[in-house]
Amino acid sequence: MSEFRSPVHSSVDAGVAHPARPTWQLVLRFAVSTVVLPVWWVVWIGLALVIIAFAMLTEFLTYVIQGYERGIEHVMDATLGKMPVWPRWSVTWPELRHEGDTEFYRTRVDKWLAERTKRVSAPRSGGTPKQPREHEIGLKHYRGVGSAYAVRAATDLGWELRPSDPAKEIALRWPH
Repeated sequence: MSEFRSPVHSSVDAGVAHPARPTWQLVLRFAVSTVVLPVWWVVWIGLALVIIAFAMLTEFLTYVIQGYERGIEHVMDATLGKMPVWPRWSVTWPELRHEGDTEFYRTRVDKWLAERTKRVSAPRSGGTPKQPREHEIGLKHYRGVGSAYAVRAATDLGWELRPSDPAKEIALRWPH
């Protein structure tokens, strides 16, 4: 397997698969995830609703203050963007069942890339909004095969690598 060096972070072992975590640790993380994640999501949705409600209540300020709308969008990105839907510490049922299974993670990466490639390369019809051209594939998807495999599979499909930290995620851009 070829070595992957990120444009931002360079590490010799960045491209190889992460070692399988101990079963007791996975079970403990899964149990915590089943209890904490629903609360996490309620907080995330509540925070989003508060920001949207505040933006709606202060909509009249867009006429008085230049750039107010962009400011609210920036606040939303800065707050909700820091709270991922699936935090790195969480463990899902498939991860618990397939830890250390290289084929599972290879299929997971291929499926994720195929879905995103299909979306961004599909021709737009009439009122269909343009799909985002930049995506990040998280460590949860490529943990068992390594970032080098994810980068190779993505570049084979036509994606370009953006500066990223393979210990967390790989940032990709669709150039076409």
